[in-house]
Amino acid sequence: MSSTNNRPNILLITSDQQHWNTIGAFNPELQTPNLDRMVNEGTMFSRAYCPNPTCTPTRASIVTGMYPSQHGAWTLGTKLLEDRQTVGDLLMDAGYRTALIGKAHFQPIGSTEQYSSLEGREKLHDFDFWRQFTGPYYGFERAEMVRNHTNEWLVGQHYALWMEERGCANWRDYFTPPIGTMDPEAMFHWPIPEEYHYNTWIAERTNELLGEYKDKDDAFFLWASFPDPHPPYLVPEPWASMYDPEQLTIPHMTPGEHEHNPPHFGLTQQREPDFSAYKETGFGIHGYHSHVKMTEEQHKKAVAVYYGMISFMDKYIGSILDRLDELGLSDNTIVIFTTDHGHFFGHHGLQAKGGFHYEDLIKVPFLVKYPGHVPAGEVSDAMQSLVDLAPTFLSFAGQPVSPAMTGVDQTEVWTGKSAESRDHVICEFRHEPRTIHHKTYVDRRYKLTVYYNQTYGELFDLEEDPGEVRNLWHDERYHELKMELMLKYIWAELGKEPMPMPRVSHA
Repeated sequence: MSSTNNRPNILLITSDQQHWNTIGAFNPELQTPNLDRMVNEGTMFSRAYCPNPTCTPTRASIVTGMYPSQHGAWTLGTKLLEDRQTVGDLLMDAGYRTALIGKAHFQPIGSTEQYSSLEGREKLHDFDFWRQFTGPYYGFERAEMVRNHTNEWLVGQHYALWMEERGCANWRDYFTPPIGTMDPEAMFHWPIPEEYHYNTWIAERTNELLGEYKDKDDAFFLWASFPDPHPPYLVPEPWASMYDPEQLTIPHMTPGEHEHNPPHFGLTQQREPDFSAYKETGFGIHGYHSHVKMTEEQHKKAVAVYYGMISFMDKYIGSILDRLDELGLSDNTIVIFTTDHGHFFGHHGLQAKGGFHYEDLIKVPFLVKYPGHVPAGEVSDAMQSLVDLAPTFLSFAGQPVSPAMTGVDQTEVWTGKSAESRDHVICEFRHEPRTIHHKTYVDRRYKLTVYYNQTYGELFDLEEDPGEVRNLWHDERYHELKMELMLKYIWAELGKEPMPMPRVSHA
């Protein structure tokens, strides 16, 4: 194995469904001392975006360096096929050790004979299987996984085994159906002891692997993947009561803001919306879980608990950063913190996630620390996409970027040698062929969203209207601008093709 003295280690730390403005260094209503430490020791990128505002598509993009429409896992419930080349495969070929601890979600809950799923219902509680299986999995030599969010019945895999090993024989008592409950009466306080929470498990296993890699002088790519603060809004004490709901800024919809938006935006504000025109119950669109279904008191408490989940996770991110320091690995390890996509907790009258490309959902927190290489204490507005992670990791490792990857190498930007590597990002959403299907082009100032086979769309001026409450799509004064952005979007789409083979002859 190659010595870590020659090439940097890569430690990717992610949360799940975290709003971009939930780091204490930039939002004084939150306490995140360990993420703040990363801000002070590295660079925060304020214009980072996901390629899709749902889990599986974006997570698959992180490891493949491709957009969801390219790698094939285009929505929740799809599967990233095992034959897809990943950054872990390429780093292993270069002598790196690779591991994922925590949430994977590359495969769906459902399973068929043709498309079996290792993360499906049938396997989750097959503990004889999980005792034997630790990888390889999508380029991770070692994979130890958890699938549930808080108390969902999807708990199983390696996390459940760990609870049993730690003496928590009654662990099933802390996990109840239904999946993804949004019932306000079932939210807020989760009685599971902190010592058995998956945050504790992820940090413990990550730190054990760091020690192993240090002892063997192995270069590594390690992904610590936390499932919080994804709803349900549940967290143990004292985190459940950490924030006073009355002292927080609670997001709300601006009256009239959906009047000029596509029809499904307005439907989300109805108590009993009819999504039949979209061949949908509304679940696939998700944001119909609007705050009109909550009392104002419940809405405030949900925000407070969401913040508590972030602060709780921050504690265990801190234990990983501390372990890097203790092992003397910090100076030669690139640490990246981000999330898979954002979150609505009342913004625009929406809750959770889905087919809405507001900044609250597609922009993500993004921190990079690499002492002596990445500037410390800096804030950069250079545009980033999570699809850029794979090619950038390869570049830092001294490996060629795969021609199949369409993400951008951000090495020069992260190290402060270049102002930007991209002038736009693209975000995709497609739940079913006959329901909401759209793509968004975002540049330095404007955001354009086009819908498949529809005449409506969205156009926002992020400089003049950062809250995105004035959709300019039908405003004739912006017709020329819309056409100009349409052309830019078309060429950006064409530019998503994999890198062509080089021309080596004129004939």
